[in-house]
Order: sequence, then C-alpha cells, then structure tokens
Amino acid sequence: MKKMNLQEIAKACGGKLISPQNAENLLIDDITIDSRTVRSGSLYIPIRGARFDGHDFISSVFENGAVCTLTEHPDENLSKPQIAVESTSAALRDIAEYYRSLFPNLRVIGVSGSSGKTSTKEMICSVLSEHFSVLKTEGNLNNEIGVPKTIFRIDESHEVAVIEMGINHFGEMTRLAKIVRPDIAVITNIGTAHLEFLETRDGILKAKTEMLPFLAENGTAVLNGDDDKLITVDSVKTSFFGFGKHNSIRAEKITTHGIEGTSFTIITGGTEYEAFVPALGNHMIMNALAAFRISEILGMPATEAINGIKNFKNIEGRFNVIKTGLFTLINDCYNANPDSVEASLRVVGELKGKKAAVLADMKELGDTSEKMHRKIGSFAAENLDTIIAIGPEARYIAEEAKKTNPSVTAVHFDDNESAKKEMMNYLEKNDTILIKGSHSMNLSEITSFLREMC
Repeated sequence: MKKMNLQEIAKACGGKLISPQNAENLLIDDITIDSRTVRSGSLYIPIRGARFDGHDFISSVFENGAVCTLTEHPDENLSKPQIAVESTSAALRDIAEYYRSLFPNLRVIGVSGSSGKTSTKEMICSVLSEHFSVLKTEGNLNNEIGVPKTIFRIDESHEVAVIEMGINHFGEMTRLAKIVRPDIAVITNIGTAHLEFLETRDGILKAKTEMLPFLAENGTAVLNGDDDKLITVDSVKTSFFGFGKHNSIRAEKITTHGIEGTSFTIITGGTEYEAFVPALGNHMIMNALAAFRISEILGMPATEAINGIKNFKNIEGRFNVIKTGLFTLINDCYNANPDSVEASLRVVGELKGKKAAVLADMKELGDTSEKMHRKIGSFAAENLDTIIAIGPEARYIAEEAKKTNPSVTAVHFDDNESAKKEMMNYLEKNDTILIKGSHSMNLSEITSFLREMC
C-alpha cells in the first residue's frame, strides 16, 4: 500500500483530525476494519455491524501499533490521533476513492452481472496475468466493504486491477463505481438474482448500469451481446461478446471434451483463434470471450491471451470437478440464483452416465421464490436422474420435479444434517453429482460429507 499521511486522509473523508501530538504528517501504510489485524502503521476504521461495533475496540488497536483511528464518537480522553467523521462506513468509501485516484496510470476493469461475476473475474485475471502485473478481488469481496479493501491493496507494482462489484439494491453500484472508476466495465448478464429488492430484470439492468457513468474517458463497456437487456445499452462506447453473429467477438465450432473442458474458435475482427478452456459449460466460453476482448483493448498479444484461457483455474466452490472413488462431484456450492442453477444443470445434463444434484434454497427472490424454485425443479427433472433438495424453499424443487418427470428420484430434506443421514440411500456408484445452493445454505458441508464417504 502507498503511504498516506493523516492530514490527506482527513481531507479525503471530510473528517476532523484530533490529536494532542500535532500528528498531521504521521504516515500510515495499512488500513483495516478488523481490530485483530491491526499492526504497526495501521489506520483503523471501526464499522458498526449487526453483532459488533468496531468502536468498542478502539483502545486495543493502539496497543497493537495503530497510528490513528477513525471514529463517530471522538474521545477527549484518548491521547492518540483520531479522525472524527459522521459515518465511518462512508469515510471508508471516501478514502478508497481518494486512494484509487493516486494511481492514474492503473487500468481498472470493473466486473458485475447477475451471475458469473467471480468466474469471469478469475478468467480475466488468468488472461491478463500472462502479460501484466494484475491485482484482483480476492474471493467474493465485492460489496461496499470488500471493494475498498481490494482498492487498498493496490501498489506501484500493479498495472491492472480486476475488481468485482456485487449489489442487491439501487444506489449501491453508484457508490462502488464512484470508488472504482473503471476503464473497462464488464457486465456478464441481466438475470433474476436479487428480485426481492430490484423487482424486475429492467430494475436489475438499471442498477447494474449505474456503473457506466463512472467509466473513464474513452472507456469501454464489454457486455454480453446475447442478453436481451444488455444489447439495448448505448449510453457509452460498447463492445459485445457472445455466440450471435452480431457480436464484435464471438465463439463458434464448440466441442465438449467431457469434464476435461471445451475447445472453441474465437472470431474477432475477421481473425480466428483456436482456444481451449479447462472448464465445463458455455458460460465459461462467454467468460473467455469477455477476457479475450479486454486483452485486445489493452493491447495484449493474442497468443498470450489464448494461453491465459488454457491456464484458467476457478476458485473453490465454482464448478470445481472432484473425482473420487465413488462419485464425480461438481462443487458449485458457493452461491446460486435461478440463472446460474439452470446453467449448471444444463452442463451436467449433457454429460454421460447417471446424473444427480444436491440443490438447496436460492435466496433473495422475494415473492417469486416459489415460482423460481418450481421452475428449477422442472428443468432439473429433464436433465437428471436423482434430485436431493435441501431447505424450506427447495421443497418446491422436489415437488415440481416429480410432477414433471415421475420416473426421476426426487427427495426433500429440511436441512443438511437430515440430508446427510439419508442421502447415500439415493446415490449410486459412478454418479456425477452437482452441488449447488445459496451461500447461506452451507452446502460445503455436503461436499465435505460426500468426499469423506468416498
């Protein structure tokens, strides 16, 4: 992290520096919201959460070497530097926005969409890392806390930053994009995630495209041109990717090689390139197209970009194939919404042999929840032999699966513990098993259980 002094930090967040030590020029080289990670040189930003208020730990952070703390409640008896602000959460974003401005030559790619954000981010990083020094969002730190944490990791060695941006309310993307200021904005799709808050796909489109006014001058929006909502975007310079011939970059001649991956031809600017992605599903080809287009915009050699696609590795819980002595597990349990579940089911349905899925609740669907779960149940029944549904909403998956295809085995359990007691009775040796549900359903427990049983 580039060093900053307390005076510029206070100015960046509109705060008042309070210090009996005349500490304007003291330097910090670390910013943290977690009192347990404070070290010498840290600025501590206490955040009020659902269970804890970071202000309660201010006294302890100075014992661990903190230089200064932000605070909504300045303490006159504290003989250490404090920056008083109205909102520490807002100040965190303001400081991140200022810190981002210290790197005018950094090329920043902002990644959003209803589904596929993380795997797209990982693909872009895999491609660009063949040529550039790249910083990326770690894991799924894509919200108003996670994005600033990623920004603060930027240093002079980085040439490119790939930053994932996740939202579920109007206005959130505006606050994130104001920090990130992307040179390239990637939107993977406009699906049916977060309907509880954004209500319709048009609402989701409006919320996601809040990013676009914050594009850098001469910036480009790299968009899914096969998405009926995104294809209407014309407020900024656009570049569309997909399978349709109208896209500026598209894929043809797709050949699936089982669980090993997929080969395809990239067509861009009248030139063709042969590519291979070691992952399943057409959605991974879409990710590769977006990454290749970004590599073109940034002036990378095509051979390096193709190599980056070939070397792609997804993160844990994102369609990871696990071969065991009994089953082939497809661990896709990090998160789920109707579009991503349907995409995963479609891929698994095309594989050889008997296929099963452990499907849990999909969250944040509001009044559409029963309808969406039933739709997934019907689709699953057409692609699988066995369906194990877990959770109160997932019962609709099992019910609809039985209605759609009476020959399919479809069972429902209230929770993971009850499922683990009986699910082995419904699975057979050599089954390929998809495991997918919303993050809060903790299906990693099921993945671990099935691995142990093998």
